[in-house]
Amino acid sequence: MATTERKPLLLDFEKPLAELANRIDQIRQLAEENGVDVSSQIRQLETRAMQLREEIFTSLSPSQRLQVARHPRRPSTLDYIQAITDEWMELHGDRCGSDDPALIGGVARLAGQPVVMLGHQKGRDTKDNIARNFGMATPGGYRKAMRLMEHANKFGMPILTFIDTPGALPTVVAERQGAGEAIAYNLREMFSLDVPIICTVIGEGGSGGALGIGVGDRVLMFEHSVYTVITPEACAAILWKDASKASQAAAVLKMTSHDLKSLGIIDQILSEPIGGAHSDPLKTAQILKSALLNNLDELGRLSAAERRQLRYDKFRKIGVFTELSH
Repeated sequence: MATTERKPLLLDFEKPLAELANRIDQIRQLAEENGVDVSSQIRQLETRAMQLREEIFTSLSPSQRLQVARHPRRPSTLDYIQAITDEWMELHGDRCGSDDPALIGGVARLAGQPVVMLGHQKGRDTKDNIARNFGMATPGGYRKAMRLMEHANKFGMPILTFIDTPGALPTVVAERQGAGEAIAYNLREMFSLDVPIICTVIGEGGSGGALGIGVGDRVLMFEHSVYTVITPEACAAILWKDASKASQAAAVLKMTSHDLKSLGIIDQILSEPIGGAHSDPLKTAQILKSALLNNLDELGRLSAAERRQLRYDKFRKIGVFTELSH
C-alpha cells in the first residue's frame, strides 16, 4: 500500500479543515521569521483542528458519506490484500475466454491460513479506471469469481470478498453476454458452498453488481461505505426526473452502514480513522484484518451444514417486517 506523501484531495465539506491548517502554517511561518514563540497558540489551534475533524466526520450526511466512499484515494481491494496477507497470487480467467480486470481474485495466506480473496477493483487514475471499467464488472468477471469460489470450496479454503462498485457494467455487450444470468448464478451457488464466506463493503456497494459476490455468512461494512440498490443519481433521475436531487435520494435510500446495521442487512460496522479510510490506509487495513480473523475464528467453529443454514436464514430475513396496528 502506497505511503508516499501526496497533496490531499479535499472534499467540499473538508474545506474548513484546510483553511484552519493553512492558518496554522501561516502563523508558524510568521513566528519563525520574527523569532516569536507562539507554540501554545499553535497547540490550541491544532487541538481545535482535531476537534473540528472529528465533529465533521461523526456527523456526515448520507451524500457526504457517499463522497468519502468514492474518494479517489480510498484503499482498494488490491491495497487491502497487499497490506493484510502474508502471500498473494492473483489468478486469471473465467475459462470461457474472458479475464475481467474490474473483478480480481486469487489465493492468499491470511495470518498463515490459506484463503481465496476476490473483489471489485477500481483504477487509481483515469487511464486505469477506463481499463478496469471503473470497477464495474462484466459477466466474465462474475464467472471468474465463481470459478475461484468453487476452487476455494473444493480445497476447503474460506472465501473473503471485497465489494466496491457502482454496479455491474451496464452495456449492451454485457447484456448479450448474460450479465443477469451470471449474477443470478453466483447468488444461487454461493448459498450452497461449504466453506466460510465473509463479504466486506470497502467502498461503494451498488445493485446486483455488489450482490454478485455479496452472499456471505457475515457481511461487514466500513462505516463510511455505502450499500444500495441503485446509485442516488440514478434514483433521483427515475423518481424525480432530476439527477440534481441525488442528496435527497441518498437520504431516502438508507444506504449508510448505520442504516443497514439497524435493518439487519449487514452484521458488523468496521470503524475508520477520523478523516476516512484514505487518511490512514495502514491503520484501516489492520482494522479489516482483525475483523476478518475474528469472524473466521467464529465461523470455523460451525459445521458446513450449520453455516449453510445460517447463511440461508440470514438472507431470507432481509426485508421481513411486522406492521403494527395503532
